[in-house]
Amino acid sequence: MKPRLPARRRPSALRFPARPGRAAASLLACAVLGPTASACSGGGAEAGAGATGTPGAAGVGDPYFPKLGNGGYDVTHYDLRLAVDRSADRLTGTATITSRATQDLSAFDLDLLGLDVAGATVEGRPAAVRRTGGELVLRPDAEVADHLRGGRTFTTVVRYSGAPRTLTDADGSREGWVRTADGAVALGEPAGGPAWFPGNHHPSDKATYTVAVTVPEELTAVSNGELTSRRTGGAPGSRTTTYTWRTAQPMASYLATVAIGRFRTEESRTGDGLPVFTAVDSEVAAEAEPRLARIPEIVAWEAGKFGPYPFRSTGAIVDRAEDSDYALETQNRPYYPGPPTPGLLVHEMAHQWFGDSVTPADWRDMWLNEGFATYTEWLWSEEKEGVPAERSFDEAYADDANWAFPPARPPDATDLSQPPVYGRGAMVVHRLRRAVDDDEAFFALLAGWTGAHRYGNASTADFTAYAEKATGLDLSRLWSVWLYGDGRPEDPAAPDLPAR
Repeated sequence: MKPRLPARRRPSALRFPARPGRAAASLLACAVLGPTASACSGGGAEAGAGATGTPGAAGVGDPYFPKLGNGGYDVTHYDLRLAVDRSADRLTGTATITSRATQDLSAFDLDLLGLDVAGATVEGRPAAVRRTGGELVLRPDAEVADHLRGGRTFTTVVRYSGAPRTLTDADGSREGWVRTADGAVALGEPAGGPAWFPGNHHPSDKATYTVAVTVPEELTAVSNGELTSRRTGGAPGSRTTTYTWRTAQPMASYLATVAIGRFRTEESRTGDGLPVFTAVDSEVAAEAEPRLARIPEIVAWEAGKFGPYPFRSTGAIVDRAEDSDYALETQNRPYYPGPPTPGLLVHEMAHQWFGDSVTPADWRDMWLNEGFATYTEWLWSEEKEGVPAERSFDEAYADDANWAFPPARPPDATDLSQPPVYGRGAMVVHRLRRAVDDDEAFFALLAGWTGAHRYGNASTADFTAYAEKATGLDLSRLWSVWLYGDGRPEDPAAPDLPAR
């Protein structure tokens, strides 16, 4: 998630806009808080809206964002065709969404904030469209609805346009469509994706992506995955370039990005042949590029700890420091405002395993992302800088901020990016390493975990069960004290395993 630079801690992830009276605030409140929000007018697909089946649910019931995501279908692929103007203040888009019905559907929802919808089709036939808060409700005609049975694949096309919204957190940080000095960047964690494309915006619904972005010729458009084509055309004075990117491994929508600006791009390969694509704002390129040269080293080092790198390419997007106040682990190409430090590169690259490949089942499980990425920083400091992980643990233990709540039980959405999720989450990983008492077995456990859930979703319960099975240890005390316990343990030297 969102580390303020250069500190390791990140600000609150709750996407409450600073001025609730704004339209963006009301839309966001409806999207993430559920139907009790005053901004919502109804919600969900209409009952009885088709010839057969029932409406898909508006929201998947996430404990912190109940209106985020939608029920009744699973997206398998997004094909997004976007045209962005010179100022990056307006976009025109066509989203072709391939999904599999998980029930007999009469109607279903897509998450979309603010943008104007020109029309939509389901299986090539016009669908009725209704807006309600942050939901776009689609009702196929009776003939199509008769075929939307559970298990069947269907295609939805939505044509939309407008000025995509920047959503402002209570702490002042921004997500959604964020304007930069020379363009814009789309940042989606946890609820910014609906600001620029319609979809099923919950981490549990991962999909592959094709993103084609048309921009004025002097700008570059960068997204996730691999660049498959770049075509320039048009009349002199109004020439444009279309960049097409393909993400072949499943991706949660909060990890999807588009960055537009005057970038200096570079393509290379790691020693193992993995493609590396970097895009750096020309204003900071001289400082950033030597730092990014360490990406192959970091990828190789982390692969040695966590198993094979999970994606087909790696790299980075670097904007100016003032463009955003946090970095984000956008899949296979993390985003950085300003030249990143080695520790920040290590942290965001660790997320490619913990968060991007193995994605939380819901937002309550964020410590599985941030605790492991923070612990990876401790491991890097131990091996590369001579700072034992035990010392990092002691510093985290002494920090009162880490004890506000248990990492696996954040009180509410405002707490998802608070210190316990990071620092105390890393302490849980270190206690597990202590309990295993064999580094070879410990790192085999981590590599086994990332391999077992590669490209999928997993919960805290999945992890604790996996760790106990892999080690054969009774880890119940470790979980109850360090993962779920209230308050700081009086004796950090107390063993986590029962007496033999």
